[in-house]
Amino acid sequence: MCGIMGYAGKKEAIELLLNGLERLEYRGYDSAGVAVYDGKELKVSKAKGRLKILKRILVNNKKIKGRIGIGHTRWATHGKPSDKNSHPHTSTSEKFAVVHNGIIENYASIKSFLINSGKNFSSETDTEVIAQLLEYYDNGNTLETVIRTLKDLEGSYAIGIICKDNPEEIIAAKKDNPLIIGVGKNENFIASDITAIISKTRNIIRLKDGEIATIKSNEISIYNMNKDAIKKDIQQINWDISAAEKCGYEHFMLKEIMEQPEAINNTISPRIKNGRIILDEINFSTEYLKKMNKIFIVACGSAYHVGCVAKYVIEKILRKPVEVDIASEFRYRDPIVDKNSLVIAISQSGETADTLAALRKSKQLGARILSIVNVVGSSIAIESDDVFYTWAGPEIAVATTKAYSAQLAAIYLICICLGEKLGKISDIDYDKYISEILSIPQKVQETLALANTIKEFSKEKYRLKNIFFIGRNLDYAVSMEGSLKLKEISYVHAEAYAAGELKHGTISLVEDGTLVVATATQKSVLCKTISNIEEVKARGAQVLGITTKNNLNLQKICDFAFNIPEICDLMKPSLSVLPLQLFSYFIAMLRGCDIDKPRNLAKSVTIE
Repeated sequence: MCGIMGYAGKKEAIELLLNGLERLEYRGYDSAGVAVYDGKELKVSKAKGRLKILKRILVNNKKIKGRIGIGHTRWATHGKPSDKNSHPHTSTSEKFAVVHNGIIENYASIKSFLINSGKNFSSETDTEVIAQLLEYYDNGNTLETVIRTLKDLEGSYAIGIICKDNPEEIIAAKKDNPLIIGVGKNENFIASDITAIISKTRNIIRLKDGEIATIKSNEISIYNMNKDAIKKDIQQINWDISAAEKCGYEHFMLKEIMEQPEAINNTISPRIKNGRIILDEINFSTEYLKKMNKIFIVACGSAYHVGCVAKYVIEKILRKPVEVDIASEFRYRDPIVDKNSLVIAISQSGETADTLAALRKSKQLGARILSIVNVVGSSIAIESDDVFYTWAGPEIAVATTKAYSAQLAAIYLICICLGEKLGKISDIDYDKYISEILSIPQKVQETLALANTIKEFSKEKYRLKNIFFIGRNLDYAVSMEGSLKLKEISYVHAEAYAAGELKHGTISLVEDGTLVVATATQKSVLCKTISNIEEVKARGAQVLGITTKNNLNLQKICDFAFNIPEICDLMKPSLSVLPLQLFSYFIAMLRGCDIDKPRNLAKSVTIE
């Protein structure tokens, strides 16, 4: 969500801060700000709106000079988007400046205490209490003051602090929100995401919960909450900077849609050796698998829709019961989880707050945790018993595409591997599944060749205000993802329904000219889906079918159809989702939407 950038070095900080914040725009934000120490005082500039507004203000003010500073892009939680609610926040005397990601849950009681102690607040945010509390506890030793302040905070945070008394130093701390340190030559950085600093350094230190760092231009020290020094390893980031560039595409989303063959191949290829699936990172014994009585999948957004696909695939192959839970609901419903339960947590960032909370609840109840994540060393990965990294590469657009597809591929691999261990898959079927998995990248490439056709179709439909998505079985799971994609980037109202449910109420909304997108690829329910299509057509709907090339009966009754290549039914979601992604993209483009940074949304949702 919010973005943090900090710099301590020998160069002018402001350009580096703005450059880093620009690379964090994809995370979603509604205001931006910077604080720089100019040798005499902390200079703060902040503004509601996009980063370009802040840049304009800084240019008009002849910028801010100084070689140490912190910057922030805010996604509003406490207090509406405004100049005064933007970060950084300063203490009353302007001795401390703070940027913060997360939520301070007990901010109201702290704020009341500080007001009674004589502090004056200028914003509606929870973050300002950190700055004011730092000043309240200030004893002349900044590190000790920060530690004392952190002990009063309840909730989640990634924090960057500069203090006028320590003009060459940034202090950083984290709890349940990502924060990294970039290690350079005569310069060091802090950031909430690698993309902010990848053009400056590939060497990073990942802070863990409860760790505090002091960062100078040529020195980094890390401590725990007892002020004990900690030795940390430097990790080298190996992905290419071009992964965070558009490379000629108009939007990151389109680039990432087109990168899906490579992303899926990166997930699959290293794990299939000589025709066998080898998952070195997952160590499930046959004995454990036999005792495993239930599988829970917890996730949010598109990752939840991957879980919906996974339910069908796992129950079909493993014959184990699966529950798919929205992570934000899971821990509040008193789930029946025990030592024989497997909980699969799915998250692109590995920092999704609701999913992390569900994971921790499950561990308390004795469950084993398998996570599917993209970001190496992320919080969910660290706290899991087993972790499957998708290796899809960085995803910049807020609306996920290639991460979703890589997660699907991960599910296929895991399920087939465990199915063989449990004796649920014959040798013939195993070999067939391997062949089908290996064919996915090429068939994805073939499906993406529909882009121009889908673009032309979108030109006829982009003015529609309501669109329905229907499907049965795995097609319903894919329809939910298609509906979400359209909503989040084009702002067109869309709803997904199990096709058989339409007649139980929703069909009353279908009228002349209504567009119904029917995903119909599953052979076992194809006749039923065709009947549901006939029902909406009888009420005036136009139907776009997503189906396979050989499905001539469905193509005849649809007004339009996009055809995907043939593949086994269990893996068709990897192909059928692609026309829905492209359709959503082109609708949003034709409507003039900010595709990579949709309003009100954030990439990595690190608050509950």
